[in-house]
Amino acid sequence: MARNLLKLGDFSGEEIAEIVDRAIELKKRYLKGDRPELLKNKTLVMLFQKTSTRTRVSFETGITQLGGHAIFLNWSSTQFQMSDIQDETRCIDRYGDMVMARLLKHADLIKMADVMEKPLINGLCEKYHPCQILADLQTMKEHLGELKGKKVVYLGIANNVSNSLTTGCTKMGIHFTLCAPERHPPSLDEELLQKAKASGLYTEEKDPQKAIRDADVLYADTWVDMELFMEPKFRDEKERRLKIFMPYQLNEQMLKINKKALVMHDLPAHRGYEIDNYAINCDRSVIFDQAENRLHAQKAILEKLIAV
Repeated sequence: MARNLLKLGDFSGEEIAEIVDRAIELKKRYLKGDRPELLKNKTLVMLFQKTSTRTRVSFETGITQLGGHAIFLNWSSTQFQMSDIQDETRCIDRYGDMVMARLLKHADLIKMADVMEKPLINGLCEKYHPCQILADLQTMKEHLGELKGKKVVYLGIANNVSNSLTTGCTKMGIHFTLCAPERHPPSLDEELLQKAKASGLYTEEKDPQKAIRDADVLYADTWVDMELFMEPKFRDEKERRLKIFMPYQLNEQMLKINKKALVMHDLPAHRGYEIDNYAINCDRSVIFDQAENRLHAQKAILEKLIAV
């Protein structure tokens, strides 16, 4: 049975650290011009039901830099939209060496994994975003050094990103604080929360002024999923959220209270909503380092799974 990356909870802290360290190593080698074709002649099939910028470009570039090849499949232009998902999955599993799928529902990823023999990577779903958080941990380690004992505060709505960040941080010995007035309902994972609380490294604090004071990292994410932001049917819910979440905006005022924390956001950002221009552009922002590191973290993920 192939090793999959569907959620970070399936990996140990040691395995997560191994991927992070390998991503840092591959990045250093790449910047020195050392670009080994570790996955020569390997094919990655990329299936997108949700839109993407960083996930697509980083995976496609990453497999290319490792000597392999990527095939891009848009859900709406394939037979996935009309056929049984497991029938279509059985086919693409036989064409490639790995599959990365960015889907609306985690349950569909499980259906794919159940019939696959090759590794399956979760490029994002409504519950988890494991690849993003591996790049985030890489970024934190590059800027902060040893991660154990550091404190990360997540501001905004509890969602798929905060889920994976919760798991990634607690497994790496990082203190994680969720500062969120509510949760995006589809993202709820009770088992994940129970494990996080049992770690002794997870706390919840609804007052952002209290939460941020001793943080090493302040992390923001969009309050409204990208596919819903411009959706007319979601307009009333969007307006409701904006009123509730404005006190949680990562902004200049917060960075005057906490004068040391790194600023992180997984992008794309809704400027003026969950984060302001000052926070994005300040000298403590590592947001575009995060984006760059998606490339190197993806390479480490691909190498890890294909080697199993």
